[in-house]
Amino acid sequence: MSTKRSAWLSWTTLAPVAALVVLALAWGRHPGTVAAVAVGIFLIGAVLSAVHHAEVVAHRVGEPFGSLLLAVAVTVIEVALIVTLMVGGSGDTSALARDTVFAAVMITLNGIVGLSLLIGAVRYRMAVFNPEGAGSALMTVVALATLTLVLPRFTTSHPGPEFSSAQLTFAAVASLGLYGIFVFTQTVKHRDFFLPVSTGPGSGSVDRPVDGPVDLDGDGHADPPSDRAALASLALLLLGLVAVVGLAKVESYPIEDGVDFLGFPHSFVGVVIALLVLLPESIAAGRAAARNRVQTSLNLAYGSAMASIGLTIPAIAIASIWLDGPLVLGLEPTQMVLLLVSVIVSVLTVVPGRSKSLQGFVHLSLLAAFVFLAINP
Repeated sequence: MSTKRSAWLSWTTLAPVAALVVLALAWGRHPGTVAAVAVGIFLIGAVLSAVHHAEVVAHRVGEPFGSLLLAVAVTVIEVALIVTLMVGGSGDTSALARDTVFAAVMITLNGIVGLSLLIGAVRYRMAVFNPEGAGSALMTVVALATLTLVLPRFTTSHPGPEFSSAQLTFAAVASLGLYGIFVFTQTVKHRDFFLPVSTGPGSGSVDRPVDGPVDLDGDGHADPPSDRAALASLALLLLGLVAVVGLAKVESYPIEDGVDFLGFPHSFVGVVIALLVLLPESIAAGRAAARNRVQTSLNLAYGSAMASIGLTIPAIAIASIWLDGPLVLGLEPTQMVLLLVSVIVSVLTVVPGRSKSLQGFVHLSLLAAFVFLAINP
């Protein structure tokens, strides 16, 4: 009885409820500095709890479905933040979707991947994963990023780095199609390519078991929770997402005011959104790498990048029907150079199927360059 009571009184259970209470109190107001910080704390708590409950449900359905569910949940939060800031933002928000999606791609390709490879290589001498699964995911990310973020810079039907209505529709449909095909490949056709590779410390062999929690069902995680616990987490996940959407609307002005106060470019708002929503993914990927499950870390990283493009761009395309102003998707030249270098480095990382700590440092260096140039373009 005491165990059940402590579970219901845990922060992951209380955070969504508390966030909804704060949302009811703050809705329709423009909070001051102190109130904005308080709302921001509850917003972060709602994000972390939402992804935690998504992970609980993910444990129940197994891998790679778990990584997929977690990526979709995070993307819902990302879309909510983008749309609410585009609607309620005070500055120029025409490029907010582009900046946020590109930031998510850079954080996943270099930040989450780099952190995971570094943790895995330092702890087990080599970070080992399945190159067929990781390569398929990376290939899809590159195709999606090129179709939605690079091509608008070179099309001529519409002035500026924007798609015409027909081009935007095609990009949205193509993104959904590519994402759907990948999900089918990951979960049905070639599911074994995306399962964790079992290796001993520093070994390239796939025959020895992984050290870590008991995993009787072989899904790459600890044994899954009960149906009752999974349903409770699903309900709390939905409450958390509602709280995140509402609190993001409340925080729209303070986020922009904070960026302006620091003297950063307005485009850095997109980086803030991406950092916020991908923080839980980074933690989950780091934990998986520490348990010698780097494949799960890469599933989370590339899956989040894919969902960020394949689901966010169609959602923003639909929302643009009701949003005023242009929708800028084409990357700037500096951003395209960073994307190109990240793709080349990612390919060289994925092809061998195992990685030293050097690759992790290189990816993290590219992330540092992206953040620095976002502040000092």
